[in-house]
Amino acid sequence: MSVDVNSAKVETCDLLVIGSGAGGLSAAVTAAFHGLKVIVVEKEPVFGGTTAWSGGWMWVPRNPLARRGGIDEDKEKIRTYLRAEIGNHYDSGRIEAFLEAGPHMVDFFERHTSLHFIDGNKMPDMHGKLPGAGVGGRSVCAAPFEAEQMGPLVDKLRPPLREISFFGMGIASGADLGHFMNAARSLDSFIHAGKRFAKHLLDLARHRRGMHLVNGNALAARLGKSAADLGVDIRVGSPAKRLLRENRAVSGAVVATPNGEVTIHARRGVVLACGGFPHDVARKRELFAHAPTGHEHWSAAPRTNTGDGLRLGEQVGGEVDASLAAPGAWAPVSLVPRRDGGVGHFPHLIERAKPGFIAVNARGQRFVNEANSYHDFVQGMIQAAEPGEEVACWGICNHHFIRRYGLGFVKPAPLPLFPHLRSGYLKRGRTLEELALACGIDPTGLARTVEGYNCHARLGEDPEFGRGSTPYNKVQGDARQQPNPCVASVERGPFYAVKMVPGSLGTFAGLKTDASARVLDAKEEAIAGLYAVGTDAASIMGGFYPAGGINLGPAMTFGYLAGRHAAGITEYEDAADAA
Repeated sequence: MSVDVNSAKVETCDLLVIGSGAGGLSAAVTAAFHGLKVIVVEKEPVFGGTTAWSGGWMWVPRNPLARRGGIDEDKEKIRTYLRAEIGNHYDSGRIEAFLEAGPHMVDFFERHTSLHFIDGNKMPDMHGKLPGAGVGGRSVCAAPFEAEQMGPLVDKLRPPLREISFFGMGIASGADLGHFMNAARSLDSFIHAGKRFAKHLLDLARHRRGMHLVNGNALAARLGKSAADLGVDIRVGSPAKRLLRENRAVSGAVVATPNGEVTIHARRGVVLACGGFPHDVARKRELFAHAPTGHEHWSAAPRTNTGDGLRLGEQVGGEVDASLAAPGAWAPVSLVPRRDGGVGHFPHLIERAKPGFIAVNARGQRFVNEANSYHDFVQGMIQAAEPGEEVACWGICNHHFIRRYGLGFVKPAPLPLFPHLRSGYLKRGRTLEELALACGIDPTGLARTVEGYNCHARLGEDPEFGRGSTPYNKVQGDARQQPNPCVASVERGPFYAVKMVPGSLGTFAGLKTDASARVLDAKEEAIAGLYAVGTDAASIMGGFYPAGGINLGPAMTFGYLAGRHAAGITEYEDAADAA
């Protein structure tokens, strides 16, 4: 229903979702499946949020795909790992809700929507030395998707992040990525990459975008199609300006549109899913110790993720939990000059664990196990910086490495190096000393570090930082390098370097919520009619990063719980299968 009241448009629905990433769309699809009329409003002219730029992996222990693959873990083992990881930040209420609902969430989307999954049965947790750590079976990812199935909705889907795609073509983790990395060395890989790229060029000619979607782009597309199939109204270019309250309950929002403001009344409430605050300068200045002005941090999340959801929640009594061990999901990024004069943020997620790469600070010193998680890497970078010193480092390798694996935004052979050398993104030196001078690294410190590292690396060892010592390290390395898939010496120039600075994939600090994703006020009481999911809610991991997918897994699960709660659903129809 829509009517005009005092020239202002007024509409009604059952559930209003503000934001269109995985958490928001999960809530929208779940609520719509259970009979609610749902409207999704999105600030940007495209939907998909940070999800559409992500790897698409979701950490969901005991999921149906794992059990079908013969991995059937006891919940207590997972609790043991999380307790060891999270410590005093362990929130038993929300974690129990997540562990209980996660498998049901996967089962629900598999059986009732266009969202299908591939398993992560060989993906280990990040901290394999902790008790209860898993070596596989706790993750799922959206299966690749042909975007033609979306119809006109595909025009509203956020394309993949430019810096991590290949001419706009997404490359899936696993075998697909392996073929592209090996295209210059294997005929089979060359043929695979050639076919993929040829189809992509054809898609660009026909549709002006790639149509074979993978990773987070496939997840956003599958959720968008599922929502559309269930009658969810997805409106882009429609930022929420303020929430409405009636009898102390949140009852809708005022939304800006190209044709003026619209008041949307939502009978069952509002879900905040705006993507956290990775580009909110004021809140970064408040919460990011390494960014005293709010500008010393470069997130790979969309630039419009500026904390809207947190501010909307605070305006009606919600509270942001700033007590987490880390306020953001850290990842090292490099700054990529663009032809239009802008700067892209490339997240370094892959090459750091490959054999023959090291990272050093301005003193030429290594400071971390480079093969550890991106979150741990930035933690190490921050901790290693001396007072007054820029928080930054340089990723260093030789010619063999960069042609084999690439380095940041620089792709491996046969793609050329000269555009990156010309732009200044990539530095090169015939010797380590020449490279150090080009980068502003202490030459003596770098020479000493590389000499000490190489002495052990020639034997496949890294006694200083234990690189290659965990299952996560090993799976990120190169199995063909033995005896250690993460360790090889750095010698025989020319040498190359790319500067890395602290960034993030999103934020952890968010609104306090309960086990049903309801926003809590200062008295720890639920605010009627208001939910927060994704990075608008404080992370259930307490500011720690125990595994890949610990943002999207909870986002999908608590979106599912919010949608069920708004619809008044209390029982799991698949309890016998997914418990």
